[in-house]
Amino acid sequence: MTSGMYLGEIVRQILIHMTNQGLLFRGQISERLKTRGIFETKFISQIESDRLALLQVRGILLQLGLEDSTCEDSIIVKEVCGAVSRRAAQLCGAGLAAVIDKIRENRGLDHMEITVGVDGTLYKLHPHFSRILQETVKQLVPSCDVTFLLSEDGSGKGAALITAVAKRFHYDGEQKEKQNHV
Repeated sequence: MTSGMYLGEIVRQILIHMTNQGLLFRGQISERLKTRGIFETKFISQIESDRLALLQVRGILLQLGLEDSTCEDSIIVKEVCGAVSRRAAQLCGAGLAAVIDKIRENRGLDHMEITVGVDGTLYKLHPHFSRILQETVKQLVPSCDVTFLLSEDGSGKGAALITAVAKRFHYDGEQKEKQNHV
């Protein structure tokens, strides 16, 4: 659960759990907060921005029907958002590091330089996600110099490109096989 599609919902579930435990919002959950998908991932990026962070939190909590929230509630919500997004970036980084290290190992290299294409709103817009992802990869595969290249074309074009290359390899393989049988 590292995709921007899910992070807001993970935060919402944590906030509900903490409220049920009496740790937030004086134990009172608003009807809006009970609504699945109401806590959007973009809220996490807004809350974690360095500008007017607690004011951002307060405004979002008001949108969620939590008019009686306290300053302490805002601080806790900010911490929850930070923990969830940091966990997501570190999990992505760990998976990526494993793949990179396996590539290095398969090539029989002690050190490798590699470029990784990255796409996604979370990577592009979250104020800390890309930095944490990069730091995690660097920490887990110090034997590799990884350059991250932000893709502006979107995942649809990337999928089309991969399909075209795979089709071309398949076609080339069939042609070679026909030549060998003639």
